Amino acid sequence: MRLAALVLLLTVLLIGSSCRPAAAPVAVSNQPVSINDRPTSAASTSRPSKPLGEMSWTDEKGGLHRVSELQGKAAILDFWATYCGPCRDEIPHLNSLIAKHGADNISIVGLNVGGEDDKPEIPKFIKQTKLDYPIAFPDDALVNYIFAERDDIPQTLVLDRKGEIVDKFVGFGPSIQKDLDAAVERALAN
Repeated sequence: MRLAALVLLLTVLLIGSSCRPAAAPVAVSNQPVSINDRPTSAASTSRPSKPLGEMSWTDEKGGLHRVSELQGKAAILDFWATYCGPCRDEIPHLNSLIAKHGADNISIVGLNVGGEDDKPEIPKFIKQTKLDYPIAFPDDALVNYIFAERDDIPQTLVLDRKGEIVDKFVGFGPSIQKDLDAAVERALAN
């Protein structure tokens, strides 16, 4: 009986010690650590590849625009995809912000990050969904900067009239809507 209990105890200890979680990856160079080409928290502490004002997007007609062009107005950069439920929920609220504050005071750009598979879906989506702001496609520097910490969508960046970040939101729901409204008010005041 003692021998069976001892064997059982040793078995449990051996199994328990072999199931410990693996250690976090360790950087062996000054390149950010990534797993499956996705940045980890080590990458989020790296500096952006260029200043935010120089980051850009391409509109539907192929025109190139920079974040710095938004200065003078409060601005919202909304990173979304057609297949994203919370993104769809956020659009009417973004439309209401333009209606409330006026296009002379606030600019909103819907930056599609759904990938090549999502691009063909956009025309159908626009026919079904009222959008009071333009749709565009962000450059890699802007995508990498916004998604350095998390890759959830929507992600919504609020900029003040000087082009400085007021706040950034991940997801959308009633509490985020309230916080987004407060951030827009702060952006308009600056």
